[in-house]
Amino acid sequence: MRQRPAVTIAAAGEAGHTGGMHSETFTLDTGATDAVVDITAACADFAAAQGDGLLHVFAPHATAGVALIETGAGSEPDLLATLRDMLPADDRWQHAHGSPGHGRSHVMPALVPPYATIPVLAGRLALGTWQSICLVDLNVDNPRRTVRLSFLPG
Repeated sequence: MRQRPAVTIAAAGEAGHTGGMHSETFTLDTGATDAVVDITAACADFAAAQGDGLLHVFAPHATAGVALIETGAGSEPDLLATLRDMLPADDRWQHAHGSPGHGRSHVMPALVPPYATIPVLAGRLALGTWQSICLVDLNVDNPRRTVRLSFLPG
């Protein structure tokens, strides 16, 4: 499997506080192939300005998911291979517009949900030793993605 280039994350410029919750978005480009993109650093930067609470990570797309997995030891290509086995890019899908197999991208969030919630303690993500927060994207027709980070203080 080919190595993915480093991902540049750009702030989308939206931030706000609603009823004690702080929320903002950022955008990223996932490229022209199936992708697992580590967004842990962006999540950690956002949480660093907070205290104790919950970080909710949400991908507002019908074709993307958020996974907590180990990165750098082969889990990313393993996850993509598993999704390809379960959701082949062929003509079986009733949702048939776009690239061949595009319908699988709309089924994928039922398996890899578009959200995750992570505890934050004193501004630090309370992830397990090998856990990273990753955006999972099988939609090669739309590489521009938005992720919403919301912090609910505890």
